[in-house]
Amino acid sequence: MRKQLAACMAMTLVLAGALTILAAAPALAHEARTVGAYHFLVGFGDEPPYAGLKNSVQLVLSDRRGRPVTNLTDTLKVEVIFGTQKMQLPLEATFDPDTGLGTPGDYRAWFIPTAPGTYTFHFSGTIGKQSVDQSFTSGASTFNDVVDPAQVEFPNKVPSEADLAARLDREVPRLNNAIGAAAARSAGRSDTARTLAIVAIVVGGVGLLVGGTALALARRRP
Repeated sequence: MRKQLAACMAMTLVLAGALTILAAAPALAHEARTVGAYHFLVGFGDEPPYAGLKNSVQLVLSDRRGRPVTNLTDTLKVEVIFGTQKMQLPLEATFDPDTGLGTPGDYRAWFIPTAPGTYTFHFSGTIGKQSVDQSFTSGASTFNDVVDPAQVEFPNKVPSEADLAARLDREVPRLNNAIGAAAARSAGRSDTARTLAIVAIVVGGVGLLVGGTALALARRRP
């Protein structure tokens, strides 16, 4: 009976430990790599990442013994690369040693990916005395590409920034032509008030279109 009780207690402790590790672990869609004396686990902070929504580069840093590195300074930078465009960001620790809140060794660089596709995170600088020059690229075998949020929007689809920009490109020339035509019809007449009214209506249409664009973008971003 005592042996069975001891076995049950041991199993309970194992399960509790496993649940604790799973609860503290980052998203699974990350790339793991040994870099000199350190272990890198890199990916997006929120997986899967959606275009237009706030996200982050996530680096979970530990030494070769698996101990989290909590004293990383600003000597290590990360550059986010999309196509030919690049942006360098600082890494911020999520762990607060004073309160114990956050995950030790978890560092983030916050940004908003605005286009679906493949992203590369290039880490450069130093950790202690060790130089670092490593790139991590999203893909099927590493971590998720950024995807179009329309795939999961419900019940209404919010137009993308590209869709809104294309609509503005179509509508603005048409409205400009309408203003020109109204001015031409009123040329040589004293009906200035009518001309101004037509212009005001057309300009109001542009304002509504721009306002709708801003509202859609505001709904897309938290």
